[in-house]
Parts: sequence; structure tokens; C-alpha cells
Amino acid sequence: MLEDGLSYPVRDDWIGRIIIGGVLGFLSIFLLPAFVIVGYLVRVLEQTIGGEDVPPEFTEWGDLLMKGVVGTIITIAYTVIPVVVYGVVVAIVGGTSGAIGGDAGALIGVVGVLLALAFIPVLFLVYYAVPAALSAYAARGEIGAAFDLDLLKPALFSTEYLVAVLMPIVVAVITWIVAAVLAVTVVGLLLVPFVQFYGQVAVFRMFGSAFASVNDRIETESAGGDVGTVGDDVAY
Repeated sequence: MLEDGLSYPVRDDWIGRIIIGGVLGFLSIFLLPAFVIVGYLVRVLEQTIGGEDVPPEFTEWGDLLMKGVVGTIITIAYTVIPVVVYGVVVAIVGGTSGAIGGDAGALIGVVGVLLALAFIPVLFLVYYAVPAALSAYAARGEIGAAFDLDLLKPALFSTEYLVAVLMPIVVAVITWIVAAVLAVTVVGLLLVPFVQFYGQVAVFRMFGSAFASVNDRIETESAGGDVGTVGDDVAY
């Protein structure tokens, strides 16, 4: 999986794609280019799930922008809402501890501290769920698919997906090291967005491959084979 992901961004006529992605990375402070990059990454998921082995081109920019906006909304829904709910619960527990006082208040305070320490696992769960949600959206072309538990559960509880989530950490570390080395010089600093784009494409290739693998296996095991593959539902 790692080898496939790392080689994926530089397949076929890759130089133009990397240049466009890097330039969009430079311009991401203007927001719209950032949406286009997200849309391109969703398209990587689409084509990977659909069985394509070559990265998509930067075409149909309006479609990329739309997919990027939807992908961002999905990411925000999975990220902001759980964090806000978590913060409210911690605040309520902490406030209750101070209001009650005494031994009961101290006990509640301990619970509040434990909840605060649980913030890192909460962030990991968010990180774990978002790629599956984006993959489901890419597979079906519908925002509702990102919240379809029946579609998400097979991936979330699979070994393939777990590996696909952990492998990008390796890619991220490699990308950070390369970016840090490049950032030593002005010319190298200009190359950082291109390296980051390469890493993003590689990571989303891994997510898409894992999602497709899990769903293909489940459908193969299904009796009668009446259900088509997830890739058949991809909307381009």
C-alpha cells in the first residue's frame, strides 16, 4: 500500500499536475484554490475507488470547486461538531465540580480532568473517521453517503482501513522532513507546497484503495452477487 501510494502521484504525465497543485497550494490563502485542492483529492478518491491507477487531471474546474466545498463541509461536520460537544461536556463537568464543592465536587473534578486528557483520543477518532466519510462521498457522489453508517462501518472496522490511516503518518513524517530541509533556503521554501501536494495525493490514494478493497471484499462475499461494486456508483 505504501509503495503504491508513494508512486501514484508521479504516474503518467505528472509534472503538470504537481505544478498546478503546488501553485494552488501557494494561492490557498485566497480560499477558493484551497477548495479546488480538496476537490481534486476527492476526485483522487473517486478514481481510485473506480479502479483507475493513474491520477486525475485538473479538468472541469467548477466540478472540482463544488466537490471541494462539499468535502470541506463534511470535514467540518466531523471535526468541529464533536470537538464543540466535547468542549461543552468538559466545561459543564468543570463548572459542576466548582459549584458543588466538597468530596462530591472533587470527584467530579477528577472526572473533568480525565475528560480533558481524553482530548487526544477524540482527535484521533476524528482523524480516523474523516477519510472514510470522504471516501463514501466520493464513492456515491452524494453528501449523505458521508454519514451513512451502513456504508462506513465496514471500512472503519477493517484492518485495511486501519493500515491506510496509519501509513499516511509515515508519508507525513517524510513530507515534513523534506519540507524542513527545503525550507532552509528561499528556493527550497518555494518548493514546499509542491512536496505537500505530492504527499496529499499519495495519502488519499491509500485511503481510496483501502475503502475500495474493503467494499469489494464484502460484495464478493455477498450471496448471489446482486450488489455491484462501490466503484460502479462513482459519479464523475
